[in-house]
Amino acid sequence: MSVDAIILTGFGINCDHETAHAFERAGATARRVHLNDLIEAPEQLHGAHILAVPGGFSFGDDVASGRILANRMRYRLGKPLQQFVADRKLVIGICNGFQVLVKMGLLPHFDGEFQQEVTLTHNDSGRYEDRWVNLQAEPTTPCVWLRGIHHLELPVRHGEGKFVVPNAGVLEQLRVNGQIAMRYADRDGSPANGVYPRNPNGSMDDIAGICDPSGRIFGLMPHPEANVCREHHPRWTREILPEEGAGLALFRNAVEYAEEHAAATA
Repeated sequence: MSVDAIILTGFGINCDHETAHAFERAGATARRVHLNDLIEAPEQLHGAHILAVPGGFSFGDDVASGRILANRMRYRLGKPLQQFVADRKLVIGICNGFQVLVKMGLLPHFDGEFQQEVTLTHNDSGRYEDRWVNLQAEPTTPCVWLRGIHHLELPVRHGEGKFVVPNAGVLEQLRVNGQIAMRYADRDGSPANGVYPRNPNGSMDDIAGICDPSGRIFGLMPHPEANVCREHHPRWTREILPEEGAGLALFRNAVEYAEEHAAATA
């Protein structure tokens, strides 16, 4: 069975080719679909197994990063997306895509409703951060995308990547539910403890990515599609590295889950 992954594109999204390539390397059939085409024919979601909202600068980051695309998706694709999630399919939002998912309320998705509970805002450094970071996956996370993954090294490229919550109750709910999927860390895996540049944006509790309670919807600021082969890594000429970049494992996990789920529901 071929896993069908829809990669959203259009209006300033600019990591769609890289994201499609990562899914293809992981064994999926990746289709880049323009937002307008998906709104025009949302039934395309019925036959798909995975939806990816890639990084970039959708609508020029006007108003706030991801806000306009989030509103377009929520109000024009709300019901089809709710059905997509109810069918136990997978969604990932990377960088700008993560900003979109939290602002449309698809993450953290506490009660199954599209309601914004958290946000991503301007980096504490006051500037755009383009650097490689170390990440530690939470051992108790239900995140499907992180199965078997403990430590990752990926690049970040963002100006509004600081993860914040409105109150301590929301942060505690994320912790209790296991929805904090990964945190910024040091190279040895020890916590970043908010120290720059290990935590590149000042995110609360060093949070780099979260998932919904089921673990099928995943959002993260770092770019896994930018480390799927050895040559992507900045030290590939100086160190002996695996042929596959560490980020590819996330996409393999998604494809394997989709294959398992499709077989179970066939």
